[in-house]
Amino acid sequence: AGGGSGVAYNMEEFKKLAEEGLSASPVNEIEIMESLLGWKEYEMEVIRDKADNCIIICTIENFDPMGVHTGDSITVAPALTLTDKEYQRMRNASFDILREIGVDTGGSNVQFSIDPKTGRMIVIEMNPRVSRSSALASKATGYPIAKVATLLAVGFTLDEITNDITGTPASFEPVIDYVVTKIPRFTFEKFPEAVSTLSTSMKSVGEVMAIGRTFKESMQKALCSLETGICGFDEIDANEEFIKHEIRRPNAERMLYVAEGFRRGMTIEEMFDTCQIDHWFLYQLSELVEKEKTITDKILFDAEMMRDVKVDGFSDKRISQLIEKNSNHKINEMQVYDARKKLGVSVEFNEVDTCSAEFKALTPYLYSSTNITKLPNIKNRVNKDKKKVLILGGGPNRIGQGIEFDYCCVHAAFALKEMDIECIMYNCNPETVSTDYDTSDVLYFEPIDLEHVREVIENEEPDGIIVHFGGQTPLKLADALTKIGAKIVGTTSEVIDLAEDRELFSNFVIKHGLKQPENGLARKKEEAAPIANGLGYPVLVRPSFVLGGRGMKIVYSEDELNQYMDLAISVSNEAPVLIDKFLDQAIELDVDCISDGKEVYIGSVMQHIEEAGIHSGDSACSLPPVNLTQEMIEKVEQQTKTIALGLGVVGLMNVQYAIYQDEIYLIEVNPRASRTVPFVSKATGMPLAKVATRVMMGEKLVDALTYYDKYDIVEVANGLRRPKLKGHVSVKEAVFPFHKLYGADLVLSPEMKSTGEVMGISKNFGVSFAKAQLSAGNKIPTGGTCFLSFVDTDKIHAAEIGRGLLKHGFKLVATKGTQSILSDAGIACEIVLKISEGRPNIEDSMKNDEIAMAINTSDNNTSKKDAVVIRQEVLRRSIPYFTTLSAARALILALDEMGDGSWTKSTALQDFLV
Repeated sequence: AGGGSGVAYNMEEFKKLAEEGLSASPVNEIEIMESLLGWKEYEMEVIRDKADNCIIICTIENFDPMGVHTGDSITVAPALTLTDKEYQRMRNASFDILREIGVDTGGSNVQFSIDPKTGRMIVIEMNPRVSRSSALASKATGYPIAKVATLLAVGFTLDEITNDITGTPASFEPVIDYVVTKIPRFTFEKFPEAVSTLSTSMKSVGEVMAIGRTFKESMQKALCSLETGICGFDEIDANEEFIKHEIRRPNAERMLYVAEGFRRGMTIEEMFDTCQIDHWFLYQLSELVEKEKTITDKILFDAEMMRDVKVDGFSDKRISQLIEKNSNHKINEMQVYDARKKLGVSVEFNEVDTCSAEFKALTPYLYSSTNITKLPNIKNRVNKDKKKVLILGGGPNRIGQGIEFDYCCVHAAFALKEMDIECIMYNCNPETVSTDYDTSDVLYFEPIDLEHVREVIENEEPDGIIVHFGGQTPLKLADALTKIGAKIVGTTSEVIDLAEDRELFSNFVIKHGLKQPENGLARKKEEAAPIANGLGYPVLVRPSFVLGGRGMKIVYSEDELNQYMDLAISVSNEAPVLIDKFLDQAIELDVDCISDGKEVYIGSVMQHIEEAGIHSGDSACSLPPVNLTQEMIEKVEQQTKTIALGLGVVGLMNVQYAIYQDEIYLIEVNPRASRTVPFVSKATGMPLAKVATRVMMGEKLVDALTYYDKYDIVEVANGLRRPKLKGHVSVKEAVFPFHKLYGADLVLSPEMKSTGEVMGISKNFGVSFAKAQLSAGNKIPTGGTCFLSFVDTDKIHAAEIGRGLLKHGFKLVATKGTQSILSDAGIACEIVLKISEGRPNIEDSMKNDEIAMAINTSDNNTSKKDAVVIRQEVLRRSIPYFTTLSAARALILALDEMGDGSWTKSTALQDFLV
């Protein structure tokens, strides 16, 4: 994904980029190309079979000019600014390239660039495989590229393969009568110190896709799908100089700054000179901005005006904002929705059928559009005698809500099919399995907001809606959906609100005799300091209703608290901010369970490897716990049962605990699927999401467990059900995007930063930890020089780590304070200078490739300049690096148990479960 690449504007930048590129390349090579900045970029998705039949599946055009990685660029399908002559040249060149490269069968992606001034066309690159763009092209057209490529690989030809959607041969090139827009999703708010300028190295963590009859409609629906708080081309409050700067600089919100530039009077030519985005796209955005001026309260009584605005993709929420701005008439999106319905302006649902409606579609894959003239609506054509359930997906992958939740949605779809219940899937993420047309009976590709979900509910009239598997996104809609009469199956919206409302939940905890860290609630900035002073520092600041620990921080002083409360209150959206007494050095646990309201199944008790204070999504964890007594585990299980039955949970629930001075403290309860459900399901052999789906549909827990107990793992103990583990240990490790985000700090905190996870499994903890580290791309060296630097509170444990490393033949170097501790303990260790102490120092040692591994712990309180530089150098040179004492201990265990390498023998997951 462009790792190690970039654009050099001078010799100094060139040398730096070349060094980083050579370091990043596994073959120690880099390619140096002429600059194509400002050129237009296109992609062709091509398929070829053994008989030399070649077809174009899709043309994709980048909204952003060259210089931005295609994964970070807004893209549009089909290409909208190509002339037919240019298209035919690209098409023929793509076929010739596949033949020349030797792609005998399968799919390929060929990328082109055109100089808008001269028309010169060149090939940028080709990928002789399915790619990220292939997934987008499949979702955009409904043509299953990977499936067809697989059949071609085993000898079929295109004319022998049937298109599932239309029943026609797969040799027909897809033709589409709509426009698809993909917008990447970024999470720079999690990394404020990272460089947010987009370049040839990919930085996005997810993407959304929207389908509309026009580019304008498609683009505005995609903006609504991002879940960044915008509902279209929202206004930006900034001075003109800053706006022009952001239009010139490729960044995550450049399209919003372009729209704002037009509001401030910039012309098309001025805009093109500033950003080089194609004139056609600029005209489209300019026209949308002009139309904004016409949206007044008159629209509420004029069907023609309302339809004209909805045709261009304006959401009800954006219309309400513009009415308030242009007419000074305060109105909300629900009132706009009701007014629109009275005027008879509703969306129609159209099919993605690969053939522009030339053939009848057999698989309902639908998107909404407001047509210029009202058309007959397409309703769900699956057997109406069946019970049907709507599953709301999780939207774009981002930090805190990733592919783990899509796993849950897909497994729920499978379970519903097994129960002969019609499954309607709703999502807007083209990267997911849930948006494959054959995962569910009916698929809607729509933004996950109240307006669009409500339209689908009215069209389908489902018997129930599942909001618990898509993460926080659908969960936030539960209350509003209940109010409009939709039936939420499983845990009710009242229970969800109780668990999320910090004040109500504290009362629940007291009522059931459970313990929480001492805490208080602050609704205003000035309320925070008296609470924190009463609790004693450090405290943990936690906003309500947030994703991935957004806004959470360990605060060490009143000054720091006052600085941070502004952010905490802003991300909490008027909900109170919880201030907890921080339990330093506590052991954190995660528990996933299922309840039917009467009985409880404990899916797992997982122990975090990192100490309290690091977000559960960023901490490695072990199943079963590494060093908890069976008595403590059983106490945790009983408390989990009390919570599930006390709340009235029907379905999945996740609970987080802290063990502090042998007492159990309740940290958080989430009455929904958690990001650990896939890990637990694989580690234990019990598909939790499937079991939970059956329970939510009214089946008894014991019956659902029996149905899926393939490996005979369920046991009854102490009045609850739990899995019998078969002697193996599973370790989950987080995967981080630091190497893509130059400037981002490696130190972990209560705010989540990981973008994925891996799992290691073996017969003991050490080997499982090693496997997880290697799977996450973290090397575990077996020798060389290890750099040690411990924060003051960890120095008493330095000798323990030093001895463990010496035992395995490592040479030790450390900063003065850590070296003194090691020396006093009789451990051989050389002093290395801090960066501020002179030369040669630790940075020089790293640049000279003298350091094989680094262990550098932090208290999260201060970000010392030396430590930051060291961490950046570690990133640049891919040096194995550990930032917590507990991770260093796990490393020693891994080195102890890796032994002679016999652990590298592959064992199937099923062999661990039988």
